[in-house]
Order: sequence, then C-alpha cells, then structure tokens
Amino acid sequence: MDSRLRGNDGKMAKTVLILGANRGLGLEFAKQYAGDGFDVIATCRRPAEATELRRMGVRIEALDTSTASSIDALAKKLAAEPIDVMICNAGVYGPRSDGLTDMPTEDFDLVMRTNVLGPLRLTMAFADSVAKSRGAMVFLSSRMGSIATMSSASGIAYRASKAALNAVVKAASLELGKRGVRVMALHPGWVRTDMGGPSATLTPTESVAGMRHVIEKASDLHGGFYDNTGASIPW
Repeated sequence: MDSRLRGNDGKMAKTVLILGANRGLGLEFAKQYAGDGFDVIATCRRPAEATELRRMGVRIEALDTSTASSIDALAKKLAAEPIDVMICNAGVYGPRSDGLTDMPTEDFDLVMRTNVLGPLRLTMAFADSVAKSRGAMVFLSSRMGSIATMSSASGIAYRASKAALNAVVKAASLELGKRGVRVMALHPGWVRTDMGGPSATLTPTESVAGMRHVIEKASDLHGGFYDNTGASIPW
C-alpha cells in the first residue's frame, strides 16, 4: 500500500528524501519542497536540535551518513515507502590547502568516508524505495571534482572525494537505470553557505531553485554531471 500523503487536490504527494537537511542547501531544499506541497523526509544527525526543520513541519529522521548501522536503520524504517526523489547532500570539505599537501590520515579518511562511502551506502540502502516510484537519485557534487576542467590543486582532499563520488554516481546510473531509477550528479554553483563563504555569487534560494528545475528534467539527464543551470560538466 502506498503510504504517501495526499494533497488538497486529492493527488498523491510526491516524497522527497533529503539526506543532510539541517543547514545550508539541504535546509533550503526542505524549505522549497515543503512549500510546494511535497512530503519531505529530512535527515540530520541530531533531530532534537533541528529547530528550523521542525518549524517547517517536515518529517525529521535521525541519520549519520558516516555510520553503516544508522543508514541501515533508516532504510528499514522507510522500506515500505516509495521515494520519488532522493537528494544526497551530506558532505564535508576537509583540510583547506592551496596545493598538494600531506594531511593527517584521520582528516583524509573523514572526507572520503563522508563524501564517497556514505553516498555509496545510501545508494544501495534506498535503491529499492526509489525504484518503486521509478524516481531520481541526486548527488550534490562539485565542479572541483571534474578532472577534465581542473586548473588548481587547492582543496585536494575535497577534489579527490568529489571525483570519486562522481564515479559512484556514474556506476549507480549504469546499474539502477535498468530499474527505472534516474541518477545524476549536480554542482550547486558557488553558494553563500558555511562552505562557500560570504563572497559566493549565489544564495541558497537561487541555487536550489535552479537545481530543482534540473531535477525535474532527470529523465533526460540520467547518468550525467550538471550545474545548477542544467549545463553539462565534463567528468
């Protein structure tokens, strides 16, 4: 039985699962989708502290994307629910660097575990739920992960992690496309968030509005890497 909510018009509301929604772009995704009547499931590490999400009235679930047991627990809880769009937003920048540099192993491991292993596990955990609705899996990547366009070695750990994430996305598109799941990587642009800083050119509202428009065209953009305007980015 389909447990999704119905809107005022009687139509089944689409379900959006936002992984990493307590701040920044994830929070803005939750705000915009909720405002448009979607059934929003927003995850964060500490739901008790998710004041803004509670104010929106969205469904809040606990999730630590770096922990396999946490991912498995949420997947089991949501197993009966079709998911129309899964947005994997969780990520960290890691050590700031201007070029090639060594770094503590634990710092590098945290970046790779959060930005690569976590999304891979999430892909496998929610593949069945997204396949039920022949929906979309969207992964927030970065132009910094594009090998073809790379012109700087700054933020090497972050760059390496996003290049690896892009490989996961491409592999997932090849496997899950057979089941009707559309998969894409999105570069949000340079956004004024904690990671992007105050000098960035886009507000979270502008970036997310653009990405949502791209997501709506997921059936045409399956298996690719795009920016917030829908322009293709080389791997």
